[in-house]
Amino acid sequence: MKFIYNNIGFLVLSLVVASCSLSKRQTANEANGSHKIKLIVLDPGHFHASLLQKDTLTDVNDTIHVYAPEGTGFNQYMESINSYNQRTEAPTSWVSQVYTGDDYLSQMLAGQKGDVVVLAGNNQKKAQYIIQSIKAGYNVLSDKPLAINQKDFNLLVEAYRLAKEKKLLLYDLMTERYDILNIIEKELLQKKELFGELQQGSPESPSITMESVHHFFKNVSGKPLIRPAWYYDTAQQGEGIADVTTHLIDLVQWQCFSDETIRYQSDVKVTNATHWPTSITLPEFSQSTQIDSFPPFLDKYVKNNILEVLANGTLNFTIKGIHIGIKVIWNYAPPTNGGDTFTSIKKGTKATLKTVQNKKNGFTKELYIQKEQNTDSATFRIQLQKNIEELRDTYPFLSVKEENNELYLIDIPQEHRSNHEAHFSKVAKTFLHYLQYKDMPEWENENIISKYYITTTAVEMAKLENN
Repeated sequence: MKFIYNNIGFLVLSLVVASCSLSKRQTANEANGSHKIKLIVLDPGHFHASLLQKDTLTDVNDTIHVYAPEGTGFNQYMESINSYNQRTEAPTSWVSQVYTGDDYLSQMLAGQKGDVVVLAGNNQKKAQYIIQSIKAGYNVLSDKPLAINQKDFNLLVEAYRLAKEKKLLLYDLMTERYDILNIIEKELLQKKELFGELQQGSPESPSITMESVHHFFKNVSGKPLIRPAWYYDTAQQGEGIADVTTHLIDLVQWQCFSDETIRYQSDVKVTNATHWPTSITLPEFSQSTQIDSFPPFLDKYVKNNILEVLANGTLNFTIKGIHIGIKVIWNYAPPTNGGDTFTSIKKGTKATLKTVQNKKNGFTKELYIQKEQNTDSATFRIQLQKNIEELRDTYPFLSVKEENNELYLIDIPQEHRSNHEAHFSKVAKTFLHYLQYKDMPEWENENIISKYYITTTAVEMAKLENN
């Protein structure tokens, strides 16, 4: 057994903003005068695990247990954590106990040294990690995706059944809900006198469409992002339509079906899915991973020394009869002065809401509202101003800029937008609230299950489409 002592920061710290009674282990801690949640970080192989660990909160137990296999992903994770601990401005000062033996999982399950297991790593292992942690009596907070194929989905359904039986919490890190632009869009979607009702749409012309473009090689926190080799294996990372689409589907559910329970057995139908590869050369792979050759587990994807990664795809589905279309694209690297892009369109009977992130607006997301043709321009303008004034009671920084007599920018100043890293802390506070008060609404669990039914069904459908 090997232990390494280090300091650890934000992910752990952000999860503790209040003391609460979680389990027999937690009760024992309180009897000894400790009122702090004990956390376990399991196999942190994704860069989210280090991005999150940035700031210090004082209400967490000083000792954080990290269980992981040795390797590049783990080393990168620890290097990032150490850099936060050693920085001159607001350094973190938490101590971690790290176990890196080959039996790290069994040691974690038997050790009973925490209340919550935090997951952010290899997605092929995620579903097994989840169900094993639930069986051992841990609550689980997991980075997406929780399932990447049909087998994983079945395990996830069982994990939720067990969690309910054991009164444990299993929660998905959906950070996009805490983006102020998405919050304002949700508010406007509920203004029926302005937006109307969601159009039903059709398979050819969905009511809701989303398209996101991402890049394998890019800078994160000012440094080139080094990917683990397994990131290019869709059996381990998952296809594009099983991964980043989880955020997009969650937004559809949370914004358009607010507080509604969505059951995959009756409310969801996946109608079509396709996928196609991104071609990665060996020099590109080496630049991205710092590895000189394709490892053997990628051989099945290599043709003429080109790695073909099924990272791109489309999926079309309905939720309660509303047609939705999503497209995800992964290029190797952005063009010069380029970046990730995103487009979202939600069609109502009176107006359409559009979110756009592209080169024209400096790759910053902007929210627009456009009136439908059968809506009177003057009436629409008056109603929009009225609704924005109502929202200004809560969000006083909001304003409207008229682009033309049909299209308006919902102006959200940059100084009132928190960055992606800050959203994780907000997810953590929601998680803690549910953990403390045991009041997570039923729709949270059901909608997570439905989301992964959509993604994993789409993966299977895309495979059949290509055969």
